[in-house]
Amino acid sequence: MARIKDKSKAIELRKKGMSYSQIKAELGIGKSTLSDWLCDMPLSEERINELGARNPMRIERYRNTMKNKRESRWREVYKKVAKNIGKLSKRELYIAGLFLYWGEGGKTERFSLSFSNTDPDMMVFMVKWMTKGLGIKKEDMHIKMHLYKDMNIDVFESFWAKKLSLSRKMFEKPYIKDSKLVDLSYKNGFGKGTCNIRVFNRDKTEYIIQGLKYISKI
Repeated sequence: MARIKDKSKAIELRKKGMSYSQIKAELGIGKSTLSDWLCDMPLSEERINELGARNPMRIERYRNTMKNKRESRWREVYKKVAKNIGKLSKRELYIAGLFLYWGEGGKTERFSLSFSNTDPDMMVFMVKWMTKGLGIKKEDMHIKMHLYKDMNIDVFESFWAKKLSLSRKMFEKPYIKDSKLVDLSYKNGFGKGTCNIRVFNRDKTEYIIQGLKYISKI
């Protein structure tokens, strides 16, 4: 827990424009650890100039350069992947969603499908899979959030409703956890809470369960 609080504090200080050396002096944390925690938070060129010291300027510029090189490399890899995959057919969409549901979806209830995750983009895919791949209507979906007690319900329900292009009327009363989001690590994926989609439909449920059974045999 102390390590998580140190990381949170380090991120706060970095957002204020402090160098690694300044954060190290403030928190007593090694630069290698800070480099791991803050690798995606380089200082601006203006802030580097403000710091003035030669060594910190050189280090920060090096980190900025490496970040730009990494992002440039990722863009090229993305272009290659996009070219190789191309557009997904309805069959490919169905199979991709089926494997995802196999790993993360609910499989114990006979008359309902359910899927939960903290990744907004994954949930967008699942909404598309359910509507385009399974023919489920959006208005038949029931949405339930799992949030921490220090999270604003209205803010995060609005976020998910907009992200998933769903009506707020579809959201049920959220489940509120006793723990606080602020006590968790920044990179644990829970920044927007957990979103759960449930659909009560016997035929669709049986179709998916039998699809999983078929895949498991081939």
